[in-house]
Amino acid sequence: MGAWVSASSTLPSPASCSDFKWNATELTGTVAKGSFSASCAGGLTVNGIAQGTLNGSVISWSAEGDATTAGIACRITLTGTAELGANSIRVPYSGDTCLGKVSGVEILNKK
Repeated sequence: MGAWVSASSTLPSPASCSDFKWNATELTGTVAKGSFSASCAGGLTVNGIAQGTLNGSVISWSAEGDATTAGIACRITLTGTAELGANSIRVPYSGDTCLGKVSGVEILNKK
């Protein structure tokens, strides 16, 4: 539960997202849900809902939301299988935006 933010401030590749933020606000058993935001390729700013299911130290997750940039608005979907660490979550992801596919790995630290 709680807020998680990107560990790195390096520039993303042209087909990736960065500056992930996830605020887990709902926990039921092994399922957590909450809001997320990110910045993706092409200047897309993303806001939406993410949820994950914990199985041991692995989190199967999905997210969907709205992406906007310079007068363009579209849906974005992301999925992945994250790995829970002591104070961080390693989040490999892939997904689709209106400007194309994105993929990468993000490290989230507890805020």
